[in-house]
Amino acid sequence: MNRRLSHPAAVVALAFLAAIGVGTAVLMLQWAAADGASAGLLTALFTATSAVCVTGLVVVDTGTYWSNFGQVSILVLFQLGGFGMMASATLLGLVVNRQLRLSSRLVLQAETHSLALGDVRSIAKLILAVTLAVESLATAALMLRFALGHDMPWGQSLWHGLFHAVSAFNNAGFSTWGDSVMRIAIAADGWVLGPLMLAIVIGGLGFPVLHELVLRRNARARPSMHTVLTLWGSAALLAGGALIILLAESGNPRTLGPMDWGERALSASFASLSARTAGFNAVDIGALTTESLALHYVLMFIGGGSAGTAGGVKVTTFFLLLLIVWNEIRGHRDVEFRGRRIDSAVQRQALTILVLSSGVVVIAMLALLPMTTLPLEKVLFEVISAFATGGLSTGITAELPAAGQVILVLLMFVGRVGVVTLAAALALNHGRRGYRYPEEKPIVG
Repeated sequence: MNRRLSHPAAVVALAFLAAIGVGTAVLMLQWAAADGASAGLLTALFTATSAVCVTGLVVVDTGTYWSNFGQVSILVLFQLGGFGMMASATLLGLVVNRQLRLSSRLVLQAETHSLALGDVRSIAKLILAVTLAVESLATAALMLRFALGHDMPWGQSLWHGLFHAVSAFNNAGFSTWGDSVMRIAIAADGWVLGPLMLAIVIGGLGFPVLHELVLRRNARARPSMHTVLTLWGSAALLAGGALIILLAESGNPRTLGPMDWGERALSASFASLSARTAGFNAVDIGALTTESLALHYVLMFIGGGSAGTAGGVKVTTFFLLLLIVWNEIRGHRDVEFRGRRIDSAVQRQALTILVLSSGVVVIAMLALLPMTTLPLEKVLFEVISAFATGGLSTGITAELPAAGQVILVLLMFVGRVGVVTLAAALALNHGRRGYRYPEEKPIVG
């Protein structure tokens, strides 16, 4: 038991669980709620889980239900959750001890997907530098826009700018307004959506990609396959999603219909980006067409880059599976990409993550449907959003029964921690047996 609990993957899961427990206790304090009454256990647990797992689903309005202390607590929770429990602990250890023990390096390697133990220290420092830089710049940009463009008092502008900047970079989806950024980004305000999108993209790429882009000194060096798949895959999903949303919603009078074409393009791009990871919405999600909702299912399930603040099964997992299919169709014995062969163990990891993730979504949906009379498309949307830590909602979260909200809590935890833990466990669990069974080929298809 001690050996299992000391496994880096288990340490990551337990750290997130401990943070959720502490966050729940803090949010249950009387001064965390705006009315001075202690929040219920389920409300505090749901909010803390959503914050630590950087999801953004809520059962109460963040800006009105929680006091200033409560909102600051929520901000701290999704900052820790996006930054990473073990990354935070590792940086603290560097400050105190100036060095990292091997066990700490193994745990951080599991959480950040570092390619080697030598990368751990530099990645930890890069995480801190990028986080502070992006959040500071986004806060400044949003504060100026809120104050100068929307006549908001400077104090409120600073707070709302800071909250949304940190939420965007951590892909948390929390907002101090009940309708997310719809009211402040009316008519597709590019000075609001632009900084948010930039923060979302940088946080959602994943720290290994940022590490390679920032610290790779030789510009002619060949980029890693992971970086190429993440960058090109993210760009393809963003462009393709924006195009489909633009076509599906241009005639919808409740979403993009009243806007001009420039505003439609910006809002569609923001919706496509936010659907994969961020959880903000500049248009009413409940008013989307069936085609757009179906697209959101796919984008949310895929998510963003590995070892970052995004959720989902990850971009690299999705495009790696496409490469497996493409090479199989072409009759190649190996899965190849850009002159490189992809290891069979990595292929099995991708397939395992896809199958288990799909199974979790299906089981949760089947468990949730008998509890409510809400439409299937909205229940499925909520389930995928919770598991993929997307944070978007059609507005039914608070309408679900207590048991349904508990299911969403479990989904958020499994989606944020379970997939990461599974990937780390698979990567670190390479046992070799001294024998192989005879081969047999069952019929497929």
